[in-house]
Amino acid sequence: MGNKGKYYLTTAIAYTSGKPHIGNNYEIVLADSIARFKRKEGYDVFFQTGTDEHGQKIELKAEEAGVSPREFVDNVAGIIRGMCDMLNISYDKFIRTTDSDHERQVQKIFRRLYEQGDIYKGSYEGLYCTPCESFWTQSQLVDGKCPDCGREVKPASEEAYFFRMSKYADRLIRHINEHPEFIQPVSRKNEMMNNFLLPGLQDLCVSRTSFKWGVPVDFDDRHVVYVWLDALTNYITGVGYDAEGSSTDQYKKLWPADLHLIGKDIIRFHTIYWPIFLMALGEPLPKQIFGHPWLMMNGGKMSKSKGNVIYVDDLADFFGVDAVRYYMIHEMPFENDGNATWELIAERNNSDLANTLGNLVNRTVSMSNKYFGGVVSDKGAAYTKQDEKADRELKEVAVGTLARAAGRMDELRVADALTEIFALFKRCNKYIDETEPWVLAKDPEKADRLSTVLYNLVEGIVIGASLLEPFMPETAEKIAAQLNTSLRSFDSLGTFGLYPDGNRVTDKPQILFARLDMKEVEKKEDEILAAMRGAEGTKEEPEEDSGAVIDIEAKPEISYEDFGKLQFQVGEIISCEAVPKSKKLLCSQVKIGSQVKQIVSGIKAHYSPEEMVGKKVMVLVNLKPAKLAGVLSEGMLLCAEDGEGNLALMKPEREMPAGAEIA
Repeated sequence: MGNKGKYYLTTAIAYTSGKPHIGNNYEIVLADSIARFKRKEGYDVFFQTGTDEHGQKIELKAEEAGVSPREFVDNVAGIIRGMCDMLNISYDKFIRTTDSDHERQVQKIFRRLYEQGDIYKGSYEGLYCTPCESFWTQSQLVDGKCPDCGREVKPASEEAYFFRMSKYADRLIRHINEHPEFIQPVSRKNEMMNNFLLPGLQDLCVSRTSFKWGVPVDFDDRHVVYVWLDALTNYITGVGYDAEGSSTDQYKKLWPADLHLIGKDIIRFHTIYWPIFLMALGEPLPKQIFGHPWLMMNGGKMSKSKGNVIYVDDLADFFGVDAVRYYMIHEMPFENDGNATWELIAERNNSDLANTLGNLVNRTVSMSNKYFGGVVSDKGAAYTKQDEKADRELKEVAVGTLARAAGRMDELRVADALTEIFALFKRCNKYIDETEPWVLAKDPEKADRLSTVLYNLVEGIVIGASLLEPFMPETAEKIAAQLNTSLRSFDSLGTFGLYPDGNRVTDKPQILFARLDMKEVEKKEDEILAAMRGAEGTKEEPEEDSGAVIDIEAKPEISYEDFGKLQFQVGEIISCEAVPKSKKLLCSQVKIGSQVKQIVSGIKAHYSPEEMVGKKVMVLVNLKPAKLAGVLSEGMLLCAEDGEGNLALMKPEREMPAGAEIA
């Protein structure tokens, strides 16, 4: 297709807090498919990915592991890069934010923004979410928790540098309105405009003093650069940007990026903070930012704490790398979240890969060997109108697939592009049903027609495999090897009939994808889950001492009528504080259905106010209100007490909504 110019593509860099799961890996496979497709279209592609390695969360994780932060991130970054390589990711650069050239540029960028007045020194008091490395105000919280990840936040106060976001807000709003393609899908754009930009931007905290694992501010070494200013700038530092005006030729060639591919959970940082940083530096904005949906498990976001994690290396060991790549790409909708389970991957393997594709290639190669000793020749034989129609329709689908797939790729509807390619394989299977080669083989006078049919099948498969290469590179190469040919450039895919006449296919066809026994799949999944629980679960859930019992003095019996007067419900603690001048009492705001009740409990010796927030608890809700230490209490939190006076809040065994009745 000729040289179409440069195409600079990035993923979000992976945070080195631990091993990524399949939901994290989805993005890199999606990006790789786009990069490979663009290369075959004739673009000069530069594909960058990497790791984000600074921040308080890393510092804490390293301390827990008993190693230095550098040792910790070196290990995790190695795991992440190894998984990229295992997945056959064709990145051009793997950047780490601990790279010395990146760190130096971050310092230069910070100094420049400070000297030109975009960054100023102040102090911060707010609520901090350590996993997200984000500060929030009380009004921004959702049910008392971080609006991004739903975890607990803690009060924090410290000296900090701030970026003047509002200075550039109007300019960013104009850019978004004038460039409708800038944020995709449109729903993400509307979310950013309505929830953040139009209500007004607050100045952004861009340094921290409460931890040390970060890029030092070179003119104020008590501070380290806050993670988002550090991490986001990788997109320019990785290709040679210099804040002092000495950027490389590579940077001048590649910037602005053609596509930032990111998860929908970090769309705000990439579509608001990052463009404003670039405006302040006087650099052009990226052409497009695509916030892709999540790959879920059984409808829920994957999380190690929830025990619903699938790791891609486990899947690849069992299903094969390309089967996993296919599933991740094909099953993710353009805008809505996708779903991943072992069972679903196995079903897709059996239907699309083993049946539609694998069986097609195997049958075609086997029939070529059986009927013509492996020699494939185009005799141009079509004896009937029906023959001509079948041939014409197959050829039309084959030569038109590139345009259809490319159109979908231009819209970033990558799953739809893959569907177009498999539509060609399905059409080849239909062609076999229409022409019935096994019937033709019984009549020697129809040998030329049989030869033509097999030639058309081989040619259709070669075109399909050449289109499949960006998505399933190993499988495409295996198909080409079985047909004793090479994968083709996209330039040639508009022509049908380029397979060399008289060429010989392999005499030993290989099974591309074996059908899987669902019982074996379930057994393998159970083995892996058991191994994960053995490695992680016992640390979090120590076994109870089944021999420990307590007898207490019995109270008088009550009737069902008495019990029926008590109303128990699940409550969610949305805020909690110590009761002034009391050594025992905590005052909690408890969400119960659409109501919020204030409940005072004598549990201060057992729980801190911070620990209480976010807990789902059992509540006696129709207890007559009373004042404790002068504070009104409108119910009771249920607790268990052991023989030594230790208390434990009673919590639902399973996740239940606030307000659920306890009966």
